[in-house]
Amino acid sequence: MPKPKTRKKPVYTPPQTTQQVKISPRWLAPVMVTCWIVGILWIAVYYVAPNAPLLGDLQNWNLLVGFAFIILGVVLSTRWR
Repeated sequence: MPKPKTRKKPVYTPPQTTQQVKISPRWLAPVMVTCWIVGILWIAVYYVAPNAPLLGDLQNWNLLVGFAFIILGVVLSTRWR
């Protein structure tokens, strides 16, 4: 019976790396949720009372303002760890 060949090189072991846990800032989650709530409330109040003092002047631009707040909340949520 032939002899088995022995390995000349040691088995590959990946280098030891320490992974640091990324932590999001403390202000991120409250600001993110606040943006979502403000955006939804802005759109809802515009539909309920379209002639409100501030909302009446903007007319249909209120939808853009509300969606801008919601999108800002989504963008902030991508940075949350």
